[in-house]
Amino acid sequence: MRSIDELDERLSRPRPALVEDLARLDGDLVVVGASGKLGVSLVRLAVRGIEAAGTGARVFAVSRYTGAGSREAMAATGAEVVAADVTDDEALAGLPDAANVVYLVGAKFGTQGNQAGTWETNVYLPGRVARRYKGARISALSTGNVYPLVEVGSGGATEEVEPGPIGEYAMSCLGRERILEAVSRRDGTAMALIRLNYAVEMRYGVLLDLAQTIEAGEPVDVTMGSLNLVWQGYANEVTLRALLHAAAPPLVLNLTGPETLGVRRLAGDLSAALGKPVSFTGVEAPTALLSNAQRCHALFGYPDVTVPELVEATAAWVRAGLPTLGKPTKFQRRDGKF
Repeated sequence: MRSIDELDERLSRPRPALVEDLARLDGDLVVVGASGKLGVSLVRLAVRGIEAAGTGARVFAVSRYTGAGSREAMAATGAEVVAADVTDDEALAGLPDAANVVYLVGAKFGTQGNQAGTWETNVYLPGRVARRYKGARISALSTGNVYPLVEVGSGGATEEVEPGPIGEYAMSCLGRERILEAVSRRDGTAMALIRLNYAVEMRYGVLLDLAQTIEAGEPVDVTMGSLNLVWQGYANEVTLRALLHAAAPPLVLNLTGPETLGVRRLAGDLSAALGKPVSFTGVEAPTALLSNAQRCHALFGYPDVTVPELVEATAAWVRAGLPTLGKPTKFQRRDGKF
C-alpha cells in the first residue's frame, strides 16, 4: 500500500466470506452519507463484492457531494450516484427504495461550539431515515465513544457494559442509537448498530496521527495510554456483512481489533519505522476508551491486516509525503470535546 491506487484497491478487495454474504442478500443497497472518509471505500467494496456475487443488485451512493470532484470520484466506483440533502424532507422521500441500507451520516469534529447542530445530525436525522426505510435491513455506524473509560487491563467494554458517554458528541451518538432502537422496536425494522473505534488506513487514523507527531518532532501525549484500532477494509466488510445479522430490536456490535495497544509502544514502533526519534509527554492514566470486539470476531473472523503491517505501511506513507485527509482523530481527548 505505497500509492493511492494501491491503497484504494486493497481497501475495496472483497474477501470470499463477504461475497458469500452479499450473495445471500435480496434487493438493492443504499449507502446514506456515502462521501465521508469511510464511505467511498465502503461503496467501492460493496460494488466489487456484489459484482463477484453476481446478484445484479444496484448500489446507490447518497450524499450532498459538495466537495470538488467528489461526485466524479464516487461515480468511478461503479455505484449509482444520488446527490441529495437528506435533511430535506422532499429529498429524503425521493431517495431510491432498497431492501438494504448502510447509514454512515454523523457529525464529530466541530461539535464543540455547535452542539445543537451535532444533535440534529446525530439524533434527529437517523430516526427520519429509519422511518423512510421502514422494513429494510439497516446497518448503522455508531461509535465506541458511547462507553465510559474503562480500566486498561479490563479487556475493553463489551456490548453488555452500560453506556457512559463523555461529552456532547458521545451523548449524541448514544441518542442516535436510542432513536434507532425505538424505530426498530415500533416498526419491526431490522438493524445492526456498529460501535466502531478506531478505523485506520494510511490517510487517516490514530497511527497517522502518531506518525505525523513524530515526523514533526513533537512529543507524543501518552495520558490516554491505550487504544484499539482496526484496518478500515475490515471495518467496511463487517458493516456490510452485518446486514445479514440485523434484528429488531437491533443487534449491537463492537467493531475494532482484538488487541489493547499501548500508545507508547505504538509510537516506539512508528519511530523505528520512520527512522525518527520520539519523545513523550504525560503519564498513562489507569483508564482508557477501550472496546471488546469478541462478538464481532466470532461472527466475522479477525482483521486481515495486522497492526505491524499497518504500522509499516503508515510510516512508509508518511515518509513518502503522500496525501492525507487532514482530519486528526483527537483520540487523546479524555473530556469528549471534539
